Amino acid sequence: MLRRVLLSVFMVVVLGRGTALQYSSDMCNWKGSGLTHESHKKDVEQVYLRCSEGSVEWLYPTGALIINLRPNTLTSAHKHLTVCIKPLKDSKGANIYLEKTGELKLLIKDEDSNPNRVHCFGIGQGGLFIEATPQQDISRKITGFQYELISQRTLSDLHTVSDPCRPCGDTEVLLAVCISDFVVRGTIRAVTNEVEQHESIIDVSVDKLYKQKNKIFFPNKESGGWDGHIRTPLECGVKAGFGDFLFTGRMHFGEPRLGCAPRYRDFQRIYQEAKQKGLNPCEISTD
Repeated sequence: MLRRVLLSVFMVVVLGRGTALQYSSDMCNWKGSGLTHESHKKDVEQVYLRCSEGSVEWLYPTGALIINLRPNTLTSAHKHLTVCIKPLKDSKGANIYLEKTGELKLLIKDEDSNPNRVHCFGIGQGGLFIEATPQQDISRKITGFQYELISQRTLSDLHTVSDPCRPCGDTEVLLAVCISDFVVRGTIRAVTNEVEQHESIIDVSVDKLYKQKNKIFFPNKESGGWDGHIRTPLECGVKAGFGDFLFTGRMHFGEPRLGCAPRYRDFQRIYQEAKQKGLNPCEISTD
């Protein structure tokens, strides 16, 4: 309670006198430096970003920032947005909180930011309050992260970023086929575990390429198919093995992330049952 009162007073006093500093911003990305702060001041800078994705980079952090993430157009769908942030490598120098009506909830602790861990929250839960931690030497400190705004109604998006190891239900599989950035039929050729990054890289050999939004899978002249890599958390325990899978997923922070990936024979059953009932959200060849 004391923390909430102190924050409210701090924000009223500082914001009431206005922000004196200007930083580079293009409505999607923001970059600023704490070296321009006067040592006796603790400015709170208000930053407004209007894109569905971008980045924040705060060099030599001092004082505090409030990051307001809002889409260009406010509609009824605005309240259904999920915000996901991913710390930049070696991000340090500040704590990142969720802030709403002066109350803080710690999201990422200083120097405890795994660059491969994604933190997600509903846009109605508050804005981002970034507070510099006391430092003897700020010359090597940079706090930064990438962000994305995702529709909560997109089940495969939420599955990919919030609970990636949970097997998809039948409805999620059918929807993933329609809205994923990539959909392929193939096998797992190998899995490389990056322990320090808490990631597994799945080497996929593709027999049939249904769609890909970005160049993830490339032609293999020898096999006549395609090859590519998909990322998933190490904790999911993915292993190489026999059998065909239907791999779906989305691009998150510039990388292909595994979404729903049922065995292909299970997908055929799910698809045909839904087709007979007229419940397929879209059509795809299952030959």
